[in-house]
Amino acid sequence: MRLQEKFSELEQSGSALLATNFYNYETVTGVVRAAAEMEMPLILQASPSTIAYLGADVAAALARTTLNKFGVAGWLHLDHAESYDLIKTCLDAGFDSVMIDASEKSFDENVAISSRVAELAKSYNANVEAELGYVAKLGQSHEKEGFTHPDEAQKFVEQTGVTALAVAIGSAHGFYKKEPNLDLDRLEEIHRSTNAALVLHGGSGIPDSQLKQGIQRGIRKINVATEIKNIFMETLKSEIQKSDDIDLRKVFPPATDEITKLVKTKLQIIKGA
Repeated sequence: MRLQEKFSELEQSGSALLATNFYNYETVTGVVRAAAEMEMPLILQASPSTIAYLGADVAAALARTTLNKFGVAGWLHLDHAESYDLIKTCLDAGFDSVMIDASEKSFDENVAISSRVAELAKSYNANVEAELGYVAKLGQSHEKEGFTHPDEAQKFVEQTGVTALAVAIGSAHGFYKKEPNLDLDRLEEIHRSTNAALVLHGGSGIPDSQLKQGIQRGIRKINVATEIKNIFMETLKSEIQKSDDIDLRKVFPPATDEITKLVKTKLQIIKGA
């Protein structure tokens, strides 16, 4: 099943997919094992930095092999790409979905860039995600506001042909300095205005109750990355301090286990929404 078809199915059932970033063998294993234990599908995401680190072909092979190993239904997505060439490289490597992020451009520029990528993705039968509005990236201010307008969302999807849309409703990438307060009424309006699958970026640290309400009001994909990196590195640091053993195969598994525990809690939120 193509991801676009899965999104249509989720729209009918009022549910969502968890989309988790992975960085290496240990992180992808921790994530996919959680999905297997919960008997739930998910999206595996690789950022441009991960592609630079692993390579598109290796990332794709690692994701596919791990999904097959655990018998998990899943899709591979390129997250926050700004380069057309990188997007094509990942599509050629077999990615099911790509994101073009031109959200910091003007509306018209965003439309033009996203349209070009949407046209490319069609030839691969791939899902294409774009972003409209201001969702703070790592290092950017969380105070700036640039929420997605429902009428602009409608025009954007119609003009670009994207099948998924990341919306700005009060979330941000990275850790939050204070509890986020999602504009759920705005989300509901955006959901009514467009048939694109709505995506929530910055899922790390958002209260469970808001995530559940977000799903109920139209979110079909929830992104989580920061918490995965954090729990892995914090556990790894602790394990290394406990032992002088140089066998990395002994210090990595506990960190992988913590990722599995974390991702299971996120999947439980979706299951209970």
